Amino acid sequence: MIDKKINTLLTVCQTGNYTRAAQLLDLTQPAVSQQIKQLEQELNVRLFNRTDGELKLTKDGETVLKYAKRIKTLYGNLQQALKDQRNKLDRLSIGITHTAESSPITEILATFSNQKDDLRITLITDTYENLFNKLKTYEIDLAIVEGRINNPDYINELLDTDSLVLAVSYDNPLSKKDHITLNELRKQKLILRLPSSGTRNLFASYLETQNLSLDNFNVILEIDSIATIKDLVQHDFGVTVISKSVLNEELRKNKLKAIPIENLSILRETNVVYHQDFEHREIIEEFIHLYQNSKR
Repeated sequence: MIDKKINTLLTVCQTGNYTRAAQLLDLTQPAVSQQIKQLEQELNVRLFNRTDGELKLTKDGETVLKYAKRIKTLYGNLQQALKDQRNKLDRLSIGITHTAESSPITEILATFSNQKDDLRITLITDTYENLFNKLKTYEIDLAIVEGRINNPDYINELLDTDSLVLAVSYDNPLSKKDHITLNELRKQKLILRLPSSGTRNLFASYLETQNLSLDNFNVILEIDSIATIKDLVQHDFGVTVISKSVLNEELRKNKLKAIPIENLSILRETNVVYHQDFEHREIIEEFIHLYQNSKR
């Protein structure tokens, strides 16, 4: 059972107020205050400062809160693992980036789950940075991301490689070309992912090697949804730089054309990343084997 002081801290941080926390916890306000004081004494830190009548976490308090969230998550995982063990089930929480979600990976995950009656998969889509944070707090068991997580506590298993291309509508004159130069691209209306996107940042990094930046291009829209970007490009509202792997269906149905960008030969890895203490590595190996066989 989680120490009640941990739950009290989490509730106080959630509400920002001892009184509201006491109401949620069905305690008196002095009892909440006393538990916070006891936690401070045990850890020999000050958790809160009061500024303009509001509770503000100290730097030590932020560290304690981070680990308190981990403790609660781990305890929840323990309860679920014991329940699954009784029911002879394996359960995986998988984080995936927006780009990976738009590729065939999700279909293969669905196929994989259907083949295993004793496996339940929860899929969470988020940015690379947020997924890494979720890995650290054990909110997810593994992540499927573009690139690698360079941390000795984590293992990277190569799933696939991908490249960046320019996607254009067949109504766009560029669709007749075999490749495009950066100077030609500067004349186009660009629709890009948000600045947090790994695809966008990879393209921006390449531009830096050419002494350019996105400020040199006509970026008309920034959108988080890959599906929306592909739809807009298909209707020739603009062009986009995108991972080729997310265009499989559109290329097969001749809805979009992928054009190489001259001198842009970046190959990007997609990796399955998990913590060193992850227990079910055989499941990852089976999934990677299934995915790679599907591409042959």
